[in-house]
Amino acid sequence: MILSSDATAIHHWPGRGRPILYVHGATFPAALSVGYRFAGRSWADDLQAGGHDVWAFDFAGYARSAPPGDGGRAPEAAAQIARVVAHVRATTGRDRVAIVAHSWGTIAAGRFAADHPEAVDRLVLFGPIAQRQTASPGPIQRWREITLADQLARFVEDVPPGHPPVLLEPDLAQWGPAWLATDPQAKDRNPPAVRVPGGPAADIQAAWSGDLAYDPARVTALALIIRGAWDSVTTGDDAAWLHRRLGACAGDVVIPEATHLMHLERGRDALFAATANFLS
Repeated sequence: MILSSDATAIHHWPGRGRPILYVHGATFPAALSVGYRFAGRSWADDLQAGGHDVWAFDFAGYARSAPPGDGGRAPEAAAQIARVVAHVRATTGRDRVAIVAHSWGTIAAGRFAADHPEAVDRLVLFGPIAQRQTASPGPIQRWREITLADQLARFVEDVPPGHPPVLLEPDLAQWGPAWLATDPQAKDRNPPAVRVPGGPAADIQAAWSGDLAYDPARVTALALIIRGAWDSVTTGDDAAWLHRRLGACAGDVVIPEATHLMHLERGRDALFAATANFLS
């Protein structure tokens, strides 16, 4: 469905239990993330099978949602989460939702949770972005064009040399065309490429330059950090930094032989289980 207030594409897997909102990352929307099925089962299906009422949406500039107003930076993204959460609360009659966020999405979700503690009861930070002092701010691009080769290179770069592939589709044979299809103009570019907002990359660069877009200490919902053992985007130091600063952190779960994209990898069952255990 499309949320009429701001043309946000919303996805729903109905259930009778706690509402859970999935918040996607910087380069692909919900249908290619929580909603993508390998062997007939997605993460959303797994959560729904556990009795949860599962929701997801596409940030402005992704798939069927309207373009972003300011390049998709964290303040605008957090405001979009607020509108989706208001819709979920009104539809379900529940006072609070649980949020499962990935990568850059953890910045927007953390900002929302800090500003709206009354609306969030649990927060799963999967491959979260933490603050570092290792980068210098660069130019901000309004849009980025990403090819399938770019995605595949990024997906496999953290796997140790010589290790068998961990992606469930090592060459992205089905996922790749489905992802390119999320942008109707992708096929007109040479090579085909999906255009995504540049704001998320700018938010990550800012965080790694010492300016995370939210204060983790203001997040009062009980949080859990989940990351892959091979994840260079969320390192042990990053997780420790967040763990020390979050208002209430239940722990740092490390999934072996997994990267930043473990929901598309063979280790996804361990990710699903850790998430389900925390939410239940």
